[in-house]
Amino acid sequence: MLTRLSPLTPLATQLRSAAFPLTQDWGVVDAWFRAWVAQTVLRDELRGWLRALDHKKAEAILRGSRETTTHFAWCLRDVQGEPFSFWLHEYKALEDWREGYADSVHNHRYHFCTTILSGNYLHERYSTTRDPLTGMITGAQLRRRTVCQTGSCSVMHADEFHRIPEAAERTMTFLVKSRPVSSFSLSFDPATGTGHRHIPVEVRLGELATRL
Repeated sequence: MLTRLSPLTPLATQLRSAAFPLTQDWGVVDAWFRAWVAQTVLRDELRGWLRALDHKKAEAILRGSRETTTHFAWCLRDVQGEPFSFWLHEYKALEDWREGYADSVHNHRYHFCTTILSGNYLHERYSTTRDPLTGMITGAQLRRRTVCQTGSCSVMHADEFHRIPEAAERTMTFLVKSRPVSSFSLSFDPATGTGHRHIPVEVRLGELATRL
C-alpha cells in the first residue's frame, strides 16, 4: 500500500528484515519503534504524505479502516505476508464516545507500540482475575494511571490489560501492530462486573456453514 515518499518506509523495512519472529520478541520492536520515532517529525511527514495520496492509495486506506466506539482507526499499511501493520487512530470528541470495548478494561489479540502525534489521553493499566473454568475476567485492579502527552511512546503486549477512559480533543496516535497471537480478546466492565470474550468475524468464518 505504501511505496515511495512514505515516511513509514524505514520502519517497515527494518521490521521486514528482522531475523526473528516479531511476536516472539516485541520488546526489540519497541526499542526500534522508539528510536525511529525520535529520528523523525512523524506528524508533519504523515500530514504531507496523506495530502499527496493518489486515488488508488486513498481507496486502499479506506477499505482497511473502520470506526470504533471511541475513535476512527485508519489503516495506513497492511500488506499480506508482512508480520505487522501500521495504523493512525483519530479519537472522537468525548461527547461522541459510546460505551464499548475501548473504554472498558481490555486486552488485544496482538502486541502493539504507539506514539501520540497530537493531544493526550488518560491511560490506565490493570491486573485481572479470571474464572478458572470459563477464563472470563471476574475482577480488575488498577495498577497505574498516567496522562500520556504528545510525543510519548508506550508498548502493550497481548496479555496485558488497559483502558483509555478519556482523550483530549483532536488526539491522534500512530501504532504498529503485530499479527494476532490469540484468536480472541477479553474485556471487563468495572461498573457492572461483566466480562466478555471478543471473537473477530474472520475467525468465525470457518464455522459459519456449521452454524447456518
